[in-house]
Amino acid sequence: MSDPAEPSDPSVSERISGALDRVTGAERRVADVVLTDPEVIAFGTVAEVARSARTSGATVVRAAAKLGYDGFPALQAAVRAELSRRLRPATERIREPDADDIVGLTLRISLDAVEASVRQIDRTVFAGVTRLLATRGRAVRIICGDESDGVGLLFATRLSMLRDGISTIGGSPVATGRQVASVSNTDVIVAIDLRRYDRWLLDALDDALERGATVIALTDSPISPLADRAEFVFVVAADGPRPFDSYVGALAVLDAVASGVAQRLKAAAAEHLDRIEASWQRSGALTDGTN
Repeated sequence: MSDPAEPSDPSVSERISGALDRVTGAERRVADVVLTDPEVIAFGTVAEVARSARTSGATVVRAAAKLGYDGFPALQAAVRAELSRRLRPATERIREPDADDIVGLTLRISLDAVEASVRQIDRTVFAGVTRLLATRGRAVRIICGDESDGVGLLFATRLSMLRDGISTIGGSPVATGRQVASVSNTDVIVAIDLRRYDRWLLDALDDALERGATVIALTDSPISPLADRAEFVFVVAADGPRPFDSYVGALAVLDAVASGVAQRLKAAAAEHLDRIEASWQRSGALTDGTN
């Protein structure tokens, strides 16, 4: 078995995603600790991890083996390597030595992120999500973490080009509370955020779930706090050229979802787009640069 820290190996998250159908409930709790509290894995003992996961040390060792590692020390090494690469703030990552070819590095990382993210799309999940989002009787609300907000706004704009009833949740705590208070049991919430997750967003999702809303999550782990709250989950690759995480994988998945919604709505979406285009033409809002 190759060294778990080698960049060609699957990430810890990918290993967990591939093992979810083989782990017991107790082993899943260990996996949850790996992803939600990686410092415990990286710097703790088997006994400390077992306490965090409310299980035994033997279960921790078995979970590491099911993830494909040669025991707990190998899992620990892999988590330490990912922590050093992914969880440091941008202010630290930007001080790393320059790459010889930052453009080429960005190309490779971005292509890998797009391919990994799109390949992970479960076709059954995709069908369920596009069906929900194309149901015009159900309001769709997009909620995003602070760094994910631009991606979510673009997705909301594209959906609003296809149908009515699209809005976003966000702003001050007062505004967010007011928006969540109007959520009903027919609403669909699309939640987008990557580690480290915004706590206010998780609180808002809990409130929306209490009101009976259906949650779709786009996140970076199959057992992230968003995924735990969602009926449908898309997992995306987020490693990017330093110092920031990459959202190109998330954009690719959202592009696929928007296209799937457009395909389902077909004639209705075409009529909606025609009305928007007519409004733009009347107002002269856009120009092709020829006059």
